Amino acid sequence: MADGDGERPISYRDIGVDIDEGARAVEAIRESVRSTYRSEVIGDIGGFGGLFSAAAFKAMADPVMVSGTDGVGTKLKLAQMLGKHDTVGIDLVAMCANDILVTGAEPLFFLDYVATGRVDSARMAAIVAGIADGCRQAGCALVGGEMAEHPGTMDPDDYDLSGFCVGVVDRPKMIDGSAIEPGDTILGLASSGIHSNGFSLVRKALVEGHEDELAMPRLDLGGLSLAEVLMTPTRIYVKSVLRLLLEGSPVKGIAHITGGGISENLNRCLPAGVDAVVGRGSWKEPSVFGLLRDATRLDDDELLRTFNMGIGFALVLPVKAAADAAVALREAGEAVFEIGEIAEGSGVVRYI
Repeated sequence: MADGDGERPISYRDIGVDIDEGARAVEAIRESVRSTYRSEVIGDIGGFGGLFSAAAFKAMADPVMVSGTDGVGTKLKLAQMLGKHDTVGIDLVAMCANDILVTGAEPLFFLDYVATGRVDSARMAAIVAGIADGCRQAGCALVGGEMAEHPGTMDPDDYDLSGFCVGVVDRPKMIDGSAIEPGDTILGLASSGIHSNGFSLVRKALVEGHEDELAMPRLDLGGLSLAEVLMTPTRIYVKSVLRLLLEGSPVKGIAHITGGGISENLNRCLPAGVDAVVGRGSWKEPSVFGLLRDATRLDDDELLRTFNMGIGFALVLPVKAAADAAVALREAGEAVFEIGEIAEGSGVVRYI
C-alpha cells in the first residue's frame, strides 16, 4: 500500500494489535487457570473449546444444567482509576456463580471474556488471577476464555469483563420457591459491602470530586480507605450454601441480592399469594451505606431497591429449621441474620 514514500507493509502491530504481547498474556495466566481445575476438566489451556466430563451426572435421577452470564459493570471504571485489577475477576465469578446457586445448582465451570483497547500482559495476569480466585472460591473450573484487543473502539487502558457459568442440580432437589408458605423464616447472609451493583450512582455520589481522598484511612470506615471499601469484592456464597443443602436443610427459596436490592430480588423466589415481610434494622448495615445515604439523600425505600444494604443472599426455610440452618451457615463462615418472615400477600417485599 502506498504511503507517500513508497510502499511498505502494514502489520497488525501498526494498527494497535500486538500478537506477541497477547502470547505473553496467555503464558502469564496459565498457572492461574490451572489452579482452578477440577477432576472433570479434560485438556489444558489453549484449546479451541473447554472440555468437561459429565460422567458424575450419571448418579443423578434427572440432572438439570443451569447457566448464568453477567459482568462487573461500572465498578471497572473505579478499578481502572485506582490501577487495581486483581479483585474485579472475583466480582465477575460471584455475579454468575451466586445466580445459579439460587436453584441449588453446584457451579461446575466458568468462561470469561475480556475486551480491552490494548493487551497488557501484566494487567491481564492480574485480572485473570482474580477470576481464578473467584473460581476457586466457587469450586468451579476456569475452562476457557477470550482476550479481545479492540484498538480504535476502546481506549488503550480501558477494558470490560463478562463471564458465563454452568452448573448442575438434580431435578428432585431443585429449589424453585414453590413450597414457600406463610410462617416461613427469611435468613439474610451478610454482604461484603456494595458488591458490584449500583456503581454508576456510587461513583457519582462518593468518588467524583473526591479522587484525592480515596486512599485516605477513615475512622467512619473502621480505619479503611474509601477505595479499599468500594473495591472489596463480591462475596461468593457457594460453598457455605451447598454445604447446608448437602446436609439436608429444607431450604424452600433462595435469592441473590443484586441490582434492585432486597426489594427487587427477594420477591423473585416467592410464589403467588405470599409476601416477604422484612424487618428494617434486623441486620448490621455496613458503614459505607450510611455514606451513600448521606451523599445521595435518598430515603430508605429507594436505597433498598438500589443497593443490597448489607444483605447479599437470602434463604427461606420452615421456621423450625431456621435456627439450625443459621448455626450451620455461621460455622461455614457466614454472618447470618433473621431478617423477616413470609406472610399472605401478592408476591412483593414489604418492610416493617
